Amino acid sequence: MPSVAFYTLGCKVNFYDTEAIWQLFKNEGYEQVDFEQTADVYLINTCHVTNTGDKKSRQMIRRAVRRNPDAIVAVTGCYAQTSPAEILDIPGVDLVIGNQDRDKIMQFVHEIEQTRQPINAVRNIMKTRVFEEMDVPDFADRTRAFLKIQDGCNNFCTFCIIPWSRGLSRSRDADSIIKQAKQLVNAGYKEIVLTGIHTGGYGDDLDNYRLSDLLWDLDKVEGLERIRISSIEASQIDDAVLDVLKRSTKMCRHLHIPLQAGDDTVLKRMRRKYTTEEFLTKMKLIREAMPELAITTDVIVGFPGETDEMFRNGYNLMKEIGFSEMHVFPYSKRTGTPAARMEDQVEDEVKNARVHELIDLSEQLQLAYAEQFVGRIVEVIPEREYKGGPGGKMQGYSDNYLQLVFDGGPELEGKLCRVQITQAGVNECQGELISVHENGLAAAL
Repeated sequence: MPSVAFYTLGCKVNFYDTEAIWQLFKNEGYEQVDFEQTADVYLINTCHVTNTGDKKSRQMIRRAVRRNPDAIVAVTGCYAQTSPAEILDIPGVDLVIGNQDRDKIMQFVHEIEQTRQPINAVRNIMKTRVFEEMDVPDFADRTRAFLKIQDGCNNFCTFCIIPWSRGLSRSRDADSIIKQAKQLVNAGYKEIVLTGIHTGGYGDDLDNYRLSDLLWDLDKVEGLERIRISSIEASQIDDAVLDVLKRSTKMCRHLHIPLQAGDDTVLKRMRRKYTTEEFLTKMKLIREAMPELAITTDVIVGFPGETDEMFRNGYNLMKEIGFSEMHVFPYSKRTGTPAARMEDQVEDEVKNARVHELIDLSEQLQLAYAEQFVGRIVEVIPEREYKGGPGGKMQGYSDNYLQLVFDGGPELEGKLCRVQITQAGVNECQGELISVHENGLAAAL
């Protein structure tokens, strides 16, 4: 039986794409082995979001070639899309395929088996207007399924290379999304996470069908308990989406909304399409529509030209918004982007000090958010046994993205549990199991 090994770098969309490519190999009788083992085919799904991503991608490609010089080594993903020649220069690479045409991957593999000639299958992604259909009927994690609804981005923020590696925004056909959602529910999933490169841009390229329409259509899928959006821009949460948040019982009380910077000058230089005031106003509207929801965010620290005053403005804004968690990144130059060419780069020491300050703030905000829920009952879908202490405990996320640890065994995995929060913590909260829902019916303990 032929074998294939995968290595994925980067974001959740890449992990989804790798799963989809695995389905193609699986259908042709391949078995999947660990990347550190000898395989007939190695596939490296690369990341291009930072210069470090490129470097790590090259390291993994070389590792595969060393592991089995006779294997077919295939490279896909964002770095492959933008720098195919650079990758083909690495001795031992057989196939470079970008972020499109991956449904043809098996044809290329068979062709290489016959000819042993390297293939560059990368095309200009800026000309692509159609979403690449690749299904993933199953995931290793049995509780949350990812469903890719969109690819590409039209924003061209000055720090970001992604539109060049992913192309412009294109949406997946709604019928195809609903069909896959039903398949996932039939396979036993209760929660679906909608994902994409610019997920909230879903529908921008469709006639009279928006993200809010898709959410209502998913709301009607029987057996689906929770719908989560992996990330959405503040500007994409329009009145129609606010209405879904207000009225749908399936939307999770959690949104990830990237702020990136909390100062208007910095936002303008980043080419973000909102002011701090617009962002703050939108947060208030969201909380009116869905009280107590968790809002998590991304922040870039030390963007070129960011002064202490601009950083302080951002710090105060983040505190005022009261995010429930912040993912903080020091700005890193991305070759080929306008921000990398800006004159007034911030020194690393300054960046690192600011990063630590924001991580401290994030932990304070995380704890403050969790403390509101002590004594309250939330719904949790346990994902796995808790590894951080004595046995006999399970862990999983509540709909508002609190990680909960409570007494119970593996038989609870994937079921909807009602858990009372007994103690708040920064990264995890303690709870007590109250009841378990079996197919919509509560079974009291």
